Amino acid sequence: MKKISLLAMALVMGLTSCKNVKKDTETTEAEVVENEVAAPKGLTVQLMPKSDSSVSGTVVFTEENGTVSMSATITGLEPGEHAIHIHESSDCSSADGKSAGGHWNPTSEPHGKWGVETGYHKGDIGNFTADENGKGTIEFSTDKWCIGCGDEMKDIIGKGIIVHAGVDDFTTQPTGDAGGRVSCGGIIE
Repeated sequence: MKKISLLAMALVMGLTSCKNVKKDTETTEAEVVENEVAAPKGLTVQLMPKSDSSVSGTVVFTEENGTVSMSATITGLEPGEHAIHIHESSDCSSADGKSAGGHWNPTSEPHGKWGVETGYHKGDIGNFTADENGKGTIEFSTDKWCIGCGDEMKDIIGKGIIVHAGVDDFTTQPTGDAGGRVSCGGIIE
């Protein structure tokens, strides 16, 4: 009888310890799932010449940890400053780029310089400088954009990126008097 009781007790203890191991494993697996980090999102936009220009380039958007970064390289420009904006539509079909609509402005703010108290469009990126060879670059980051999140106030998918012939004065409404549209690219997935 004693042998059966000892055997039964050993069996119960073994099962109990297996259950505890299983619980520990489940807890560990749950912790791993909670600590997963979303992979960065990204897309590349090709800029095409507009308004009889030879301006082209590449704009790369990446989103990581709630911040969208933009890195653009543009060629074929006149040396000097040029404006770049996100516009309402990814439609770049017209010869002058006007098919992309006006500046992207989902919050109905006045045109201005990014971050100023008087307001600015979500598409008001700003100016960059082209060197003597007509090449310019610009980098920009914000937590006010997203890539494919579906939020109409933040999502840049379905918009267009426009490079202008001139400089954004950050004052003239509604466009900053930036001149003609010399390059256009649709921000599409």
